[in-house]
Amino acid sequence: MKPILLVRNDRYESFGLAPGALVWAGFDIRSVNLTADAPLPPLDEVSGVVTFGGTMNVDQVDEHPHLAEVRAYTRAAVDAGVPYLGICLGSQILARACGVEVVRGPVREVGFEIVRPTTDAASDPLLSFLEPEETVLQWHEDTHDLPPGATLLASGDRIPVQAYRIGERAWGIQFHFEVDRTELEWWLDIADAKIDLEGEWGKSAARIRAEADRHIERQHKRGREIFRRFAEVVRAAETRLG
Repeated sequence: MKPILLVRNDRYESFGLAPGALVWAGFDIRSVNLTADAPLPPLDEVSGVVTFGGTMNVDQVDEHPHLAEVRAYTRAAVDAGVPYLGICLGSQILARACGVEVVRGPVREVGFEIVRPTTDAASDPLLSFLEPEETVLQWHEDTHDLPPGATLLASGDRIPVQAYRIGERAWGIQFHFEVDRTELEWWLDIADAKIDLEGEWGKSAARIRAEADRHIERQHKRGREIFRRFAEVVRAAETRLG
């Protein structure tokens, strides 16, 4: 079985739960650090692709040239039927690759917030296990409309597009189900040292940590389950193509 590719778009990203969960599901993993100008492998060398988050807008290609490369790679994966999972910025890259503009949202979302799966999520291979209300980890300021032909899988009161699927094998998920407590602590320490988190984002690091105390166990279980299910999608796709 070919490895699942993990794509790093930002130096603050550590992949969180993904490596352990995917290895536990029986896959080798391959990672590419685009911030260090590492090349993306040919799509026929991987069985699935997971693109992770970042602090930039998808159209900042002058400052971050790798964004144009990963956008084209994402479009190629969708066209080839290679299972694809985009998380936060990765979700926005998927939307942009499918012709949707990614813009500044009406609010910034950070910390643990409620999203609601749609009726279509009940039959979705990745998200069918979610509860009618899920408290998920958010950290984003950009958003987008639903791509043409996509199926909306989860929505929020302030940001409507929280999760969607394109075709049978490509997902965009705005919230950070991959982040574990260790990575969250890194992010909070970095943000606290650089910005006024409460003034600019509406929540202090202390408040987000208190939210994590209540919700991190579910966060970990949910993240591992989504990656396990993505591995099953990859395995099924490899079996059909093989």
